[in-house]
Formats: sequence, C-alpha cells, structure tokens
Amino acid sequence: MQNEVRVIQDERTEWCFELKSASSLTSAEGRAWLDEQFNQLGSEPLRPTGKLLVADMVLVVARDAGPKLLSDASWGQRFAEAASAALGKSVVRINLATMSVSY
Repeated sequence: MQNEVRVIQDERTEWCFELKSASSLTSAEGRAWLDEQFNQLGSEPLRPTGKLLVADMVLVVARDAGPKLLSDASWGQRFAEAASAALGKSVVRINLATMSVSY
C-alpha cells in the first residue's frame, strides 16, 4: 500500500515524502508537533473566526514552512509523518496553490 504525503506549490514545484508505513506517531502527537511548528513559524489561522481545523493547520504549516523547510529532508519527513498521523490518512495531497488538502 502506498503511504505518502505530497506538497504541491505550483506546476513546477512539489515535494513527495514517502512514509515507510502508517505513521509511528499517534494522532495527538502529530497534532502537537504541527501546533508547535504553527507557533514557531508565527502562523495565523486561515479562518477569520480563529477556529483552526487540523487540515487548516497542515495547510498553514506547509505554506509558512516554505521551500526552505520543505526541502530539508529531516524537517520534511517529520512534517509528513505528523500530517499523516494528525489527519489519520496514509495518503495526503496538500495543494498550496488552491489551499486544499485531499486524501
């Protein structure tokens, strides 16, 4: 079975992180890591209400990490594991151009 997280910035730029198997992180651990990154990156919620859905957090962290962090093999792999665990999905596609997450 395919286990991967793909982040698409535009037609020419994307990152694909293969996961060896289902994440070793729990959903809570994945959310905690993403929350920590959200705060470290100085990210802001997507919605004006301030409500932050897990999918929104994944999008915002990927967007705010930018090419520098997404290209860092260690950080990128950890992001992929956390996103997969937090969302509870083994295949995740993050499209930054459309600000969407699909499974």
